[in-house]
Amino acid sequence: MSLRSPWFRRKPMTEPAPHAGYFALHDRFDDDYGEDERDDSVLRPRHRAGGATGDRFDDWDRRLDSLDAPSGKGWLGRPRRWWIVRGIAAMLALFMLITAWLAVTAPLSKSLQPIAAPQLTLLASDGTPIARNGAVIDKPVEVAKLPPHVVEAFLAIEDRRFYSHWGVDPRGLARAAWTGYGGGSTITQQLAKFTFLTPEQTLTRKAREMLIAFWLEAWLTKDEILERYLSNTYFGDNIYGLRAASLHYFYRQPERLRPEQAAMLAGLVQAPSRYAPTRHYDRAAKRMGLVVASMVDAGYITPAEAQAMRPPRLDVRPAKSLPTGTYFADWALPQGRRLAEAGYGGQTLTTTLDSRLQAIARRVTARVPGNAQLALVAMRPNGEVVAMIGGKDYARSPFNRATQARRQPGSTFKLFVWLAALREGMTPGDRIDNSAITTGGYQPKNAGGNYSDSITLEDAFARSSNVAAVRLLKTVGSEKVIATARDLGVRSPLAEGDPSLALGTSTMTLLELTSAYAGVAGNSFPVVPRAFATPEKGWLARAWDWTNQESLSRRTHGDMERMMRAAINRGTGRAASLSVANFGKTGTTQDNRDALFVGYAGDLVVGVWVGNDDNTPLAGVSGGTVPARIWRDFMVQALGRGAARPAPVPDQRDDPGTPVEPMDVPGPADIPSAEFPIDGQGSRVRIGGEGVTVSTDVEGVPLDLRIDRDGLRVTPGPSPTGQPPPAVPPQ
Repeated sequence: MSLRSPWFRRKPMTEPAPHAGYFALHDRFDDDYGEDERDDSVLRPRHRAGGATGDRFDDWDRRLDSLDAPSGKGWLGRPRRWWIVRGIAAMLALFMLITAWLAVTAPLSKSLQPIAAPQLTLLASDGTPIARNGAVIDKPVEVAKLPPHVVEAFLAIEDRRFYSHWGVDPRGLARAAWTGYGGGSTITQQLAKFTFLTPEQTLTRKAREMLIAFWLEAWLTKDEILERYLSNTYFGDNIYGLRAASLHYFYRQPERLRPEQAAMLAGLVQAPSRYAPTRHYDRAAKRMGLVVASMVDAGYITPAEAQAMRPPRLDVRPAKSLPTGTYFADWALPQGRRLAEAGYGGQTLTTTLDSRLQAIARRVTARVPGNAQLALVAMRPNGEVVAMIGGKDYARSPFNRATQARRQPGSTFKLFVWLAALREGMTPGDRIDNSAITTGGYQPKNAGGNYSDSITLEDAFARSSNVAAVRLLKTVGSEKVIATARDLGVRSPLAEGDPSLALGTSTMTLLELTSAYAGVAGNSFPVVPRAFATPEKGWLARAWDWTNQESLSRRTHGDMERMMRAAINRGTGRAASLSVANFGKTGTTQDNRDALFVGYAGDLVVGVWVGNDDNTPLAGVSGGTVPARIWRDFMVQALGRGAARPAPVPDQRDDPGTPVEPMDVPGPADIPSAEFPIDGQGSRVRIGGEGVTVSTDVEGVPLDLRIDRDGLRVTPGPSPTGQPPPAVPPQ
């Protein structure tokens, strides 16, 4: 009978009749075979009862039969060999699975990276520091270059048997449980925990921690493990790594630490916030005594040397000032983290923020009445954000209403409705029904109750006719309006088939809405808002970008700008009118809960929102009032005397080390304008515009004396007739 295969079960087969005996595979088994018996004798060898040959055949019969025994010496009807082979295969498969899991979830390269985000300094485009954020981390240490007492201090209190165990120390666990100090986890386990795992306290996490510890021990040397541990562990005060800690607390490199300084630093690892010597020096000194006692117990120092150690004096140098934060910086930091190179040490990145424009934005938004909040976003047509205001006061409310608040855009959404109509072949001169809607479940009203039999698309857009917008949405189709919004970069949910969509009832952020208008301004969309300048690309990358960008036909783009300009020059946005070409749209939601104005002029696209955080109505504020005036004031100061200034090109600079200017804190220029008399002869003082003007009369000649950052200027004042004299250029 043939042996069964150890890997496959075959169908049972009928056993052949038993053979008369077993035959040898060689020429001769013993002397019983004769030369003349090679024909039949080979197939049927003679057995002698009780002979040696017969005993050998019987012994082989018993051995072979035992291999196929169905039970008795096997398990569940399987022979031992079947289970042994499969058990070994299962263990090999499990080993390979664990190795693959560790390679993916615990790559050795990750232990070389800092566990906290290093400090990142953001600069405005002119090099002004605007924010610093992140942990203080310095370059890694090398064990071979550290004094022995530095390494011994950490080993004594954290892991005495570090150089003799394989990642997990049962004796250390027992000693920690018995004495209450010394640390239950090895240094390797701690490295695995803060590098690869979360701080949750569960048996599953502890098992993973031990498994990763064995993995690290198998692939790294003991010195490499210790170096990565010392370079990443937390020491309090937002300090990570031994080098940064020694510089922070004692202002010296770790290679020059004295024994008492090393002992104090080693004591901080267990509870950095609790033992930080800058705030709890007594606790740190007491913990240092425990480290010194552990060093004596481990044989690293003598009792006499321990007695001579005294708590060291701190040498904490004044650090660079850190900001509490800014609206722009909070939005830009995640982008900066993605751009920054991974590694130790701080980095500096230059943003697109324009310090001059940010100061203007801060000034013009300071006049919002009452408790209403506001937001302002200014960007270039390519998406580079140059100014951002996310609220009245960052210190009181860091919630960014420009990037985080999702509010209804109101009639500013009509841009997408009218643009969809133009893409379908309609023109600004086409007429649409402007009478009141009196049937159906949705019956919107026009502001002021102004209706007519029909109205052109241009006039309907300029006057922000609600009934015309709803009818135009129905004519074009909500799916095409939504498709137009998507093309321009809107990603917020939009309700298909809802007639109120035409009036901007679907929420989105001000940044998202302004970016869509930027796509129209530059006739290239979608526009992705960004805080950092895009590096120069090669021709292949530019060709790829060109294939992913869309644009409007010259006719469609011109018609849309014609209607947006009509909205400012003779429509609801007249308060935003400029002396240069300007394009925009007002927006006011139901019950005046949100008021917006979004538009562009020159090379700036600006969106302004005013509203209450609790969504209560605004008292007498609409998109054509406060937001439009804020937009105009910003544009007038940003563009100068009718001409757009060239945008400064951000470049990479080193951190100048000067104090941070948060850009969201009101300055002296934000003092409200005021005017009052100073004598009984008609002389007056005007305060505002970053200066003081004194208007007086000298021997019948009216003069204005202006004092500002440029010094003192004397110009002719208004004549008694009220007609201003010709302007005199400043000297």
